[in-house]
Amino acid sequence: MSLTALKHRCRGVLTLCAALMLATPFAQAEEPLPVELFTTTLSTQTLTFSLTGEVVARDTLRASFPSGGRIAQMQVEEGDHVASGAVLAQMDSVQQAQALRAAQAGLSTAQANHTQAIEDLDRQDTLLERGATTRISRDSAEDALRIAEGALTQANADLDRAQRALDDATLTAPTNATVIKRLAEPGQVVGAAQPVLELALGRQIDAVFDMPEVLMATPRNIDDIDLALIDRPETHFTGTLREVSPLVDAAAGTVAVKITINESHPFLTYGDAIRGTVTVTDAPRITLPYTAMSATVDGPAVWVVDPDTMAVSLRSITVERYETGWIILSGGLEENEQVVTRGAQLLYPGRIVRAAGESQ
Repeated sequence: MSLTALKHRCRGVLTLCAALMLATPFAQAEEPLPVELFTTTLSTQTLTFSLTGEVVARDTLRASFPSGGRIAQMQVEEGDHVASGAVLAQMDSVQQAQALRAAQAGLSTAQANHTQAIEDLDRQDTLLERGATTRISRDSAEDALRIAEGALTQANADLDRAQRALDDATLTAPTNATVIKRLAEPGQVVGAAQPVLELALGRQIDAVFDMPEVLMATPRNIDDIDLALIDRPETHFTGTLREVSPLVDAAAGTVAVKITINESHPFLTYGDAIRGTVTVTDAPRITLPYTAMSATVDGPAVWVVDPDTMAVSLRSITVERYETGWIILSGGLEENEQVVTRGAQLLYPGRIVRAAGESQ
């Protein structure tokens, strides 16, 4: 092949390559990608929550002995109603009784010594006036009286202490109460201030529920809560939200919620399992199928379609909560916007799409 022919061939190849390169954008012009679209609408949801809790006393007290020892008697049972001052439990008080008798004997001795010291001082004063004794003897009698007075004061203190120790061996109700639980039994040795009985003070009762933290994330106005006993589902009564714990149980991820039981019912007892049900209506929200969910480095996002150009763009959204098959938004989208729900894996910003099933 001549050099001239080779040059002509190379020139032809280069021309062809240039033509192909110029034609590439037109050859690669993408057709609109068929995707499934979802038009956003605002909707109001009515939600019903039901949790199981426990009937508890509004005010409780754990009663204990001030000092340690062996329990001799437990004079109440769970469920008993007791009046203020009623004896609840008795500790073995043999040593305390012996100490009290010894203190009483010591007080009697101190009183006798004190009386004798007073008489001795009076006699020394009389003798000193007559010149029948010395000043030293009189001063010694006065010193003996001061010692006797100190001993008498100490004996009274010992008696008071022994009496309190004996009284502390008897546990009494501080006010009208109901016995919820026995925490110790006769014969058991307990330490000082170790609880032996749990008491309910007064007649007010609450229902306590451990509510998942996620349900507390959205503020809701809750008026009356429908309550029913688990073992008596036909019994219905109402309750009112009273207290929400500021602390979250780190292990369970729950928050303690207390409900005031509005009516008094004789069949309610402490520890009963109770079901609470509440129905709330949320503010209007945009709800999307879960298949619309995508993401950016900043968090959840969805592909939104421009209705004029049918080009897509990735927009961040704020998710309020997740439900089975759906996501409920609190921000990021407006009503009547079109969102891609299927085919998002093939999208990039600016990609032209069309609704699946529509002709080109």
